[in-house]
Amino acid sequence: MSWFDIGNTLVTIPLGEGGYAMSWIEAIGTLFGLACIWLASQEKTINYLFGLINVTLFAIIFFQIQLYGLLLLQLFFFCANLYGWYAWSRPANDQGESLEIRWLPRHKLLATAGISAVAIALLTLYIDPVFAALARASVSLLNALGAGLTLPEPQPDAFPFWDATMTVLSVVAQILMTRKYVENWILWVVINIISVGVYAAQGVYAMSLEYLILLFIAANGTRLWMLAARRERREEALA
Repeated sequence: MSWFDIGNTLVTIPLGEGGYAMSWIEAIGTLFGLACIWLASQEKTINYLFGLINVTLFAIIFFQIQLYGLLLLQLFFFCANLYGWYAWSRPANDQGESLEIRWLPRHKLLATAGISAVAIALLTLYIDPVFAALARASVSLLNALGAGLTLPEPQPDAFPFWDATMTVLSVVAQILMTRKYVENWILWVVINIISVGVYAAQGVYAMSLEYLILLFIAANGTRLWMLAARRERREEALA
């Protein structure tokens, strides 16, 4: 079980003051996360298996560092990965055709943008109590299973707007990916740009570098899915 301990260091990356000690579980979880995003950009359904492993390992990490609000969010991403695997695997219509890559219809795009903007504004205002509530819910759930945890004192969010934006857009992007909408990749590009800046500002350069890699993968995913959506439209027009 020591493999799952964040204190079990794989390598110390010479970034920032004193370097960054990356544990085995974080390294493996990160590799599975990178593989998940890369496979998703290639429209491979197996990406969801890698995604499930990634969110499970990071849930264990968040449990150990007592970020219980983020721990509970991993439950959402776990369920979203299960649904995405199901949606990408089953026939999308009576003809037995699979779900196709496409753009959001205009009315859905406007509704998604509006809901996202409102959610970001509200979460920015109430991010501390919201994540405190998520932490309490997570601790209560774990204690019901016999964990015997005490709730840590939550610290005020240093970047409320940016953290709210990343949280909301990550949820929206994950949902759009399960339905194969191109816009999910555009959102991941935005999320990764913000993440690179936020982690660099906090001096967590290893995480900033990780999100820089994710940014290039997301940009490539955007390009590939835009081409695929264009190809689907052309084939529909010729049919």
